[in-house]
Amino acid sequence: MTLRLNRRHFLQAAATGAAAASLPRRALAAGGPLTMQAAWINDAEFAGYFLGLDGGHYAAEGLDLTYLSGGPDVIPESTIIAGRADLALTTPDTTIKAIVEQGAPFRIIGAQYQKNPIGIVSLASNPIREPKDLIGKTLAVPPVNVISVEAMLKMNGLSPADVNIVPYAYDPTPLVKGEIDASLDFTTNVPYTISQQGVEATSFLLYDFGYTIYNDTVVVTEEVLAGKRDLLVAWLRASRRAWAENLADPALWPPKFADTWFKGTGRTIENEVFFNTAQKPLIEHPDGIFALSGDGIEKCLSALGTVGIVGSHDMFDASLLAEV
Repeated sequence: MTLRLNRRHFLQAAATGAAAASLPRRALAAGGPLTMQAAWINDAEFAGYFLGLDGGHYAAEGLDLTYLSGGPDVIPESTIIAGRADLALTTPDTTIKAIVEQGAPFRIIGAQYQKNPIGIVSLASNPIREPKDLIGKTLAVPPVNVISVEAMLKMNGLSPADVNIVPYAYDPTPLVKGEIDASLDFTTNVPYTISQQGVEATSFLLYDFGYTIYNDTVVVTEEVLAGKRDLLVAWLRASRRAWAENLADPALWPPKFADTWFKGTGRTIENEVFFNTAQKPLIEHPDGIFALSGDGIEKCLSALGTVGIVGSHDMFDASLLAEV
């Protein structure tokens, strides 16, 4: 499960050292050094970067890439504020909120997920296929995401009072047992977890019903953008090639990472293949992976505006992608 609860006060966490990074993994070839901070533990969400490292895509660009894995105590924005990484994968709500409210010197230079993977997960035996199906139902939602769910309900003519929203503990067991009707979770992963308990799940994305935000946005500070632009362009170019290779056959690469990147996570390779396959349509874009189209940016800003996060187009910089 890859929702991140504790990014809201990342500047405070940076000051207190709460965002300690994991031990790095390095590309094989020497060259211009660059460090990236991932958003979560090693799973298929980051398969393209693992392929970029193992397959020599970064080395081919002359990059000496250090990869920092994430986790529950890692706040990606903190890592770049503290100078421990040059770029980080973040959620746009926390990043843009930080720019607006705290003056954080961030710029978004790409977006891995064109469609955010979070959505409503339910059982196929009691399916919830669209927002109106939630009326009168019990929906478990992580507290940090309640505002997003309420925005999606509002966009679809519903009130939070129409749904019994309860806290979610990141455990699908209550859903499987019928104690709740649905949960908010990553649609790329949790349906597989539920299937392992002998039941079938179904899901829909908040994105497809109005809450149109990106995820795993590629964020840098203004200082890094000015001082390491060529390296960032090289990173985008190598990462785009690696992701395209990975997604060409989503079942091919996860098994190759079983004893390296995925070792010790407690997740099966079958789970990672499911994840990698499910994320393919959420990542690919006609303008290329990491695309920041004017329409996509406007949709993201509009959706965030409904939850009181008022950003602007100048918080995004698509010019580096034009050089890829």
